[in-house]
Amino acid sequence: MKIERCDALVLGAGPAGSTAAALLAESGHEVVVLERERFPRYRVGESLIPHCWFPLHRLGLVERLDASGFVVRKHSVQFVSTDGERARPFYFARHSDHPSSRTWQVARGPFDSMLVENAIEKGARVEHGAAARELLHDGQAVRGVRAAWCDGGERELHAPITIDATGRDAFAQSRLRWRVPDADLRKFAIWTYYRGALRDPGIDEGATTIAYLPEKGWFWYIPQSEDRVSVGVVAERDYLYRGTRDPASIFEREVGLQPWIERHLACGRQTGEHFVTSDFSYRARHCACDGLVLVGDAFAFLDPVFSSGVYLALQSGALAADAAHEALAAGDAAAVRFAAYGERMRREIENMRRLVHAFYDPAFRFSTFLKAHPDLGDDVTDCLIGNLDRDFHALFTTMKAYAAIPEPLAHGGPLA
Repeated sequence: MKIERCDALVLGAGPAGSTAAALLAESGHEVVVLERERFPRYRVGESLIPHCWFPLHRLGLVERLDASGFVVRKHSVQFVSTDGERARPFYFARHSDHPSSRTWQVARGPFDSMLVENAIEKGARVEHGAAARELLHDGQAVRGVRAAWCDGGERELHAPITIDATGRDAFAQSRLRWRVPDADLRKFAIWTYYRGALRDPGIDEGATTIAYLPEKGWFWYIPQSEDRVSVGVVAERDYLYRGTRDPASIFEREVGLQPWIERHLACGRQTGEHFVTSDFSYRARHCACDGLVLVGDAFAFLDPVFSSGVYLALQSGALAADAAHEALAAGDAAAVRFAAYGERMRREIENMRRLVHAFYDPAFRFSTFLKAHPDLGDDVTDCLIGNLDRDFHALFTTMKAYAAIPEPLAHGGPLA
């Protein structure tokens, strides 16, 4: 079997993998990316929170994204009650006048293609139609993968560092049996697209809307380019599947229960299929072992209510690339090299996770909490925009009187 060698092997060319590949290649390393699909390809998760700006700026893509035709400007996130009443939006610019306060709603196909093209421009070699099949070990250390190409060929690729960015397929996590579900966040989602649906006027035209349903279900409503809107419903499985298992019927039934969503869709036309997924949150038992580091959804997946997925992918890709660069420079890719990476990502994920748990608590409402504690409004906004690497002790200590706030999960560090 043919054997190839490189400095860093990246599995998956989504946002996390393309970010890591671009930054490592820019630092002068020989990087090979294996991606089983052809781009552009479809993905859900189109709403970017403001702190996506920082890794995108580092990648040199902010101006390119601003000039592209597949984005809609997003200035806020807004919440709608079960009776269809909209609360005051969280306007990002009121919190900060930084350029990141105007973020984007994107079409993921061209957005992800932009990221992988940037990695190629910086020197990474991307192999489309290639899928990892088996981790290769030297003792306890990972030394690469055996991969299969769509033309039937197979190769071994050896590298001091392998970065798993295979998304929710979680290649290494499943093979090493590292997946640990977050038992309290087990939701289902059904979504589709509309053309010609209603948009709010002025600055609110591109807002992400989260509209409540009974029993803590919710709709997302994300305006996109070309007069298209992404709209989906998320709730417990038993709630959604009461009476029928037909996705289109479930979706229409739930639309009828949310006046704001029903009103906004009434003038639109549904296009394409109804997609279904189980949004089961999880985190790997370890973020790394010798020669291997996990990034993006291959490390952890968190309920998407606050659109944190792409941010966590970009951020983890950048932080893992920095740690990998230092490991390659030192000639030592031991798991401990990724301890600071794991600690940082766990801290950021935990801060968002606690806000997600508050959202799903039946007794909790942001409006009630902030009316009683207006001094904590900036903390809530920091969570919503992705400014997660800070101390939120005061916020979540106070919030415990209003919602069941979980303790941090102990797992997710490197394998010692």
